[in-house]
Amino acid sequence: MKTNLKFIILLLLMLVNPLFKVSAQKELAYQAAIDRAYDKYKDLKEGKNADYIKELANVDPNIFGIAIVTADGKVYSKGDLNQRVSIQSISKVFTLARVIEEQGPRVVADKIGVDATGLRFNSIVAVELQKGKEINPLVNPGAIAAVSLIKGNDSVAKWKSIQDTHNAFAGTKLKLNMPVYISEAGDNLRNQAIAHLLLAYGRMYFDPVQSTDIYTKQCAINANAKELAVMASTLANGGVNPITKEKVVSPETCAFTMGIMSTAGLYDDSGQWLYAVGLPAKSGVGGGLIAVCPGKFGIAVISPPLNAAGNSVKAQKAIFDIAKELGVNPYIVTPKK
Repeated sequence: MKTNLKFIILLLLMLVNPLFKVSAQKELAYQAAIDRAYDKYKDLKEGKNADYIKELANVDPNIFGIAIVTADGKVYSKGDLNQRVSIQSISKVFTLARVIEEQGPRVVADKIGVDATGLRFNSIVAVELQKGKEINPLVNPGAIAAVSLIKGNDSVAKWKSIQDTHNAFAGTKLKLNMPVYISEAGDNLRNQAIAHLLLAYGRMYFDPVQSTDIYTKQCAINANAKELAVMASTLANGGVNPITKEKVVSPETCAFTMGIMSTAGLYDDSGQWLYAVGLPAKSGVGGGLIAVCPGKFGIAVISPPLNAAGNSVKAQKAIFDIAKELGVNPYIVTPKK
């Protein structure tokens, strides 16, 4: 009802004020695209929840929420916006941004790597083949290394920096999903092994056990679709949160971060995503997916059932449709006449 009233008001303003027409048409287009995608996919039953993290298997698979937050702070949404899930690998984006902001892009290129590994996101083989180099901060080995690079004399200080960064991007205090954290912490031996292997190659920059634990915590941060959309929109807005107006990171940091999102944001399907949608994006096995349209908006969708690559089925389809309807693929150019 509130959404319908908003659109009636917009239509009336368009009639009485021609100068308002262009802005109003854009608002109507955003909401209409979300509405159509939501209605099209709300009953889709493809995919299944991640179950290698036990708590994720228990999340309601019917959660489906879509949100767009524009660079000037307007919010458009549909569906389950009060339901929060652990953001999992989406957290890698914002920890990466903090490392770039603190230490510069060269540090990430030299101490972690920025090329896609070509192997699974939790591959030990990728570490061994490259001797800890070129491991990418958006897959597990590089993400753990990124955590180890966060400034702070101890694990408490590093975790606080990561929490503060995520909160600033979201414009609110995000809570830790303790059941998910406990579940992951009790079963993260593979990530601990990766961290120790990186240490053997001189590619860990803090205690490997503590770095793995901090990484596990950041993956268990909880957020809903709107909060994730604000985080994505902060990247779209050059590092300034469009809701709080706080400068979180620099425009240059956003540019480097989004470049890496383009190469490794959707696990093994990153190339397919960029080929189809053209927008920097990042998924998490909790069911969240964010995408960034630079200078325009951030979009987030939450739907827990995943495909074989670990990406939300509904979220991919919804964002693909919305991006296509809004015409925001940056690689599609209308020729000049």
